[in-house]
Amino acid sequence: MARLDAARARRAGRGGERPLQRLRARLASGNAHKLDELRAALPDWEIALLGASDFPPEVGETYYENARTKAEFGRGLAEPDVWVLGEDSGIEVDALGGRPGIESARWSDDPVPDLLAALDGVGHRAARYVCELVALSPEGEELRGTGVLAGRVAPEPRGSEGFGYDPIFIPDATSDTVAILGNEWKQANSHRARAAQALRAAIAAPR
Repeated sequence: MARLDAARARRAGRGGERPLQRLRARLASGNAHKLDELRAALPDWEIALLGASDFPPEVGETYYENARTKAEFGRGLAEPDVWVLGEDSGIEVDALGGRPGIESARWSDDPVPDLLAALDGVGHRAARYVCELVALSPEGEELRGTGVLAGRVAPEPRGSEGFGYDPIFIPDATSDTVAILGNEWKQANSHRARAAQALRAAIAAPR
C-alpha cells in the first residue's frame, strides 16, 4: 500500500501522466509470437520475454485471472524497475457455448481441424477473439486492458501468416482469414493489439 501511495504521489507531482516512451516491461510468457504483436502495438515500449523456464498453469476461470496470475509470477522474477505483463487470450465460438474460450491453448492437440470438425454442418459460425492484459508496475500497481475481435469461423483453413486459429478466423467486415490478412494487419487490428492500446490508455490516464 505504501508503494502504491508513493506511485500516486509521483504521478500527481507530474500532472498525472506517466512517461510511456520510457516504459520497460517483461512479458510473462514464452510465446515469441505474442511478444512480436505487443512490440508492434506498443513501439515506444521496451518489451522482452521474462526468460523463465516455466510458467504457472492456466487454471483460472477467466482470462483476467490467468493473466493476473502470470503477471504476479513474473513480478517475483523480473528486475525491480520494470513493468510486468501477463496475457491470456482465446477464441470463443457461439455454437460451442463460448468454447474453447480460456481453454483455447490446451483444448486440443490439433486445434484447427478439431474446431472445424466440431462445427461440421453448423451454419451459425459467429466467434470472437478475446485478449486480456494485466500490467504490474514496479510499485505493485495493477492495470489492465481488454481487446475483442469479432468475426466468424471459416469452413476451411486459408492463409499462412499469424498463428493458432488465424487460418480459420475471419474478422467482421472482411472476407479473408487473419492468416491471409497477414501479420502487418494483425499487428494493428488483432484482439491483442486492441488490448495493448486499452492498457496503454489505462496507464497514461490520470488517476
